[in-house]
Amino acid sequence: MGSTGFIGLGRMGCPMASNLARKGFDLVVHDIVAARVDTLARLGAVPAASPAEVAAQAEVVITMLPGPASVREVITGQEGVLATARKGTIVMDMSTIDPETTDAMAELCEGRGLEFMDAPVGRLASHADAGESLFMVGGTSDNLERVRPLLEAMGTAIFHCGPCGTGTRTKLVNNFISTASCQINAEALVLAAAFGLDLDSTLDVICGTSAVNGQISSAWPVKVLADDTSPGFTIDLAHKDLSLVVEAANATGVPMPMAATAREAYSVARVRGFGGKDFSAMLDVHCDVTGTPQPRLIANSKHRTA
Repeated sequence: MGSTGFIGLGRMGCPMASNLARKGFDLVVHDIVAARVDTLARLGAVPAASPAEVAAQAEVVITMLPGPASVREVITGQEGVLATARKGTIVMDMSTIDPETTDAMAELCEGRGLEFMDAPVGRLASHADAGESLFMVGGTSDNLERVRPLLEAMGTAIFHCGPCGTGTRTKLVNNFISTASCQINAEALVLAAAFGLDLDSTLDVICGTSAVNGQISSAWPVKVLADDTSPGFTIDLAHKDLSLVVEAANATGVPMPMAATAREAYSVARVRGFGGKDFSAMLDVHCDVTGTPQPRLIANSKHRTA
């Protein structure tokens, strides 16, 4: 495989690109923050001054960006990928964005003789650090096989969701459940605290019935319930994703009352200063709103140490 371009070295992109560099892939990288590029350069990656400079040197260009506007700018801007990418180049966007932008980028790339894929990332930043990300891939089977070595170097689970656009749409479905679950869990545990219930016993019941979800069974015991709200996935990002869900659903004609309600709960969290905290901190937001003490697991809890 020739050189791979990587544009967007934020909290997820930096460890993903770092795993590629450590595993021997030739990388050309760009980010608007010079220090992030320097981090990859120390691992052997070649710095580039613009997305266009990346695309001029790469057979595959990966973008991992904050949102739709940045994806459009990086791909279509004056110094964007389309300005220099050669025919046959794969442009693989891993950002979480709206389906409209994904579809538009796919059409533009196709019109220039480029191959487009959407492959948004599941799991958390800690998984990206460990090379254990999950990928939801939209694109042709042939293109998936071309990029499979890259995906396998960055993650442990690859799901081919269908043609271009299906990866983005699958990510929105997945993130709706994940982010809304945090708000449901927050309300439930605050109610349990108001009832005076023991937290360990309450979790025993929840995790032993169909009420269980991945957030409360595995994520929260090592995050907010362990008094750790350092961001793996921030409330700000969860709010962005829920906004994408609601807007995409409206465009499709699908009512999403639970998604709209959850988004407003995250809006409250941001107004109250919790935007930069991990999205498990929705528990602390609801405690703040209701004046309830924050539920926390004791150090030797079987749930905390699981």
